[in-house]
Amino acid sequence: MTGGEWLGALQTALVVVLLVLCATGIVPVIAAAISFLAIPFHAFINHYRDARPYLPRVVVVVPAWNEGAVIGASIDRLMSLEYPGDSLRVYVVDDASTDSTPDVVREKERQYRGAVRHLRREQGGQGKAHTLNHGIAEAMSDDWMEALLIMDADVIYSPDSLHKMTRHLADPSVGAVSAYIREGSRDKNYLTRFIGLEYVLSQPAARRAQNVLGAQACLAGGAQLHSRANLEALGGKVDTSTLAEDTITTFETQLRGHKVVFEPHAVVLAEEPRTIDALWKQRLRWARGNVSVTARYASVWFRPWRAPSLGSFAFGVVWFSLWLLPVAMVLSSVGLVGLLLLQSPLATDVFRVLWIAAALTFVFTLALGAQLDGPLTVRAWRELLTFPGILSMLVMLTALFPRLIEVDLPGLFGARLSESALFWLTLAVYVWIPVSMLGAVLARRLERTRVGRVLSPALLYLVGYGSLLCAITFDSYIKEIRHADARWDKTVKTGRVTMS
Repeated sequence: MTGGEWLGALQTALVVVLLVLCATGIVPVIAAAISFLAIPFHAFINHYRDARPYLPRVVVVVPAWNEGAVIGASIDRLMSLEYPGDSLRVYVVDDASTDSTPDVVREKERQYRGAVRHLRREQGGQGKAHTLNHGIAEAMSDDWMEALLIMDADVIYSPDSLHKMTRHLADPSVGAVSAYIREGSRDKNYLTRFIGLEYVLSQPAARRAQNVLGAQACLAGGAQLHSRANLEALGGKVDTSTLAEDTITTFETQLRGHKVVFEPHAVVLAEEPRTIDALWKQRLRWARGNVSVTARYASVWFRPWRAPSLGSFAFGVVWFSLWLLPVAMVLSSVGLVGLLLLQSPLATDVFRVLWIAAALTFVFTLALGAQLDGPLTVRAWRELLTFPGILSMLVMLTALFPRLIEVDLPGLFGARLSESALFWLTLAVYVWIPVSMLGAVLARRLERTRVGRVLSPALLYLVGYGSLLCAITFDSYIKEIRHADARWDKTVKTGRVTMS
């Protein structure tokens, strides 16, 4: 081959590599679309035909560290659930609290004699899993308990939620049931509205799809009901080696042959972080836990002969498309920039395919999600419209209507873009996703300043809540590579949750 032929072959190979990088960006989009397309089938493929009225004796385990402001009201609400009083007991595991928690729980112990127990751990700070295991061991120590509910100290269960969950345990093949955790702060701010919308997409939407696919990714940490048989199969305890004990429990339940069911009509209200920094710490803990889960179950992924549900191709694609979403976004941007620098005519076509697919999926998922919790999405209409970020929506428009960037918008101002200006503007559009993650990092840093309290919400609306979640996941990669200390950072709760 001549030198020119070698150069042409090399350039062709490079274009192929860049196209592969670009293609990684569409995998999460396709996974999301397929997942949401499965949701309507939940009307036909569900567990309700195997459920029936069933009211087992339930022990509620409540881990509590310095929850004096909320624990009393939480116990009162549990005692007023639409559930037989003689079939419900509450074990509050006091994790060496230094506030009024012990006094409040002891008072409730006297008020509800025989139904409430205060379990004190003198050595605290070991993490939620250790606290839970203390309560689980007490519940398993006699034969009274037939089912065990794990909840957080501050959440509010709707009155009918527990019996809607227990009905699934009438089927002995079901090992655990999860409820719909809904953001329930009475004085919501922009961030809690974003979180509320995210929860609609990730729970009544995505977990309905997981019911259809036959594998659940994670039991809600503050609302998971287990049969006694399932706990015995798990060895009578939850995992303490990672920050993702709820996900490990979910996987192990299914690997031991028990089903995990999501019950969308059992609603549990929770208080969520009101600042970017607090949300970052919470989600970083979750993301790092998922790293350990992914590594632990390396022998299961895409191996249905080992685990028919968790090992299925569909479940594996959904899991990895979420876990590796930031990587996919960065790689697709690298591919687009590479094609642009090579002056390949494919650059524009690939960009339009990626962003049009993203735009259509965005509209479909949010439209479907909005129907699953109408009252919440009505209150969060601004966040619903700007979930991917205002600037990302503009990028979608340039993909749908390419003349906007070349002719129409400049023409509005009597200007005409030069070739150089058009190149730099196109480059900016192609690298927007990685830049948007940096914008989320900046929003977090700005929030700590006086002026940033006003600017950081505006910046988050511009770059998008999704970019914030991607930035947090990317941070978890860095922390894992550096082997940074993994700590259990408790989210501070202030009793803002209300059922009204």
